[in-house]
Amino acid sequence: MEFSSKLLENAVNEIAQLPGIGRRTALRLALHLLKQPRENTTALTQALDDLREHINFCSSCHNLSDLPICEICSNRGRDHSLLCVVEDIRDVIAIENTGQFKGYYHVLGGIISPIDGVGPQDLNIDSLEAKVKKGEIKEIIFALSATMEADTTNFYIYKILSPYKLITSAIARGIPVGDELEYTDEVTLGRSILKRVPYENAIVDK
Repeated sequence: MEFSSKLLENAVNEIAQLPGIGRRTALRLALHLLKQPRENTTALTQALDDLREHINFCSSCHNLSDLPICEICSNRGRDHSLLCVVEDIRDVIAIENTGQFKGYYHVLGGIISPIDGVGPQDLNIDSLEAKVKKGEIKEIIFALSATMEADTTNFYIYKILSPYKLITSAIARGIPVGDELEYTDEVTLGRSILKRVPYENAIVDK
């Protein structure tokens, strides 16, 4: 792809580094931004700068937050006894959009994947066990995507938490195997939360 402007080429190259964005799409986006009023592009760059400078990880659940403690964790009206374990913030957003879950979350920050060099030590598992040790949590819901790596992560955490008196459950498999949680429609995801099954049964079903 030949460019008449080095500035345009640089912009396209940077945009094309975003996930799912090829060079042709990056070019369309760059040209679109050029057509917008200057204040629009200024607002975009300011928003991105603010995101990088001021975003926090919630010290309780590891969700992204504007504050040290996210709005979900600071909501005393939610069910303290119920904790949903998810891979990342996208899954929190997906489950919250269903309106079916009223407990709290714990964001692992990934899943165990040896081929990608991700082990248990790279995830927020120690802080999860520390929460459980406090004794307030009565049920852990495994809400990871239906993939082999996610199942491995579920089982690893299940073994870590097995000494504690907990109900462990997994979201119902209305979600096709191999699908990512964030792409599941809200109705299916909501039902999978409500119709969760004991985790021991989920192991047997495999």
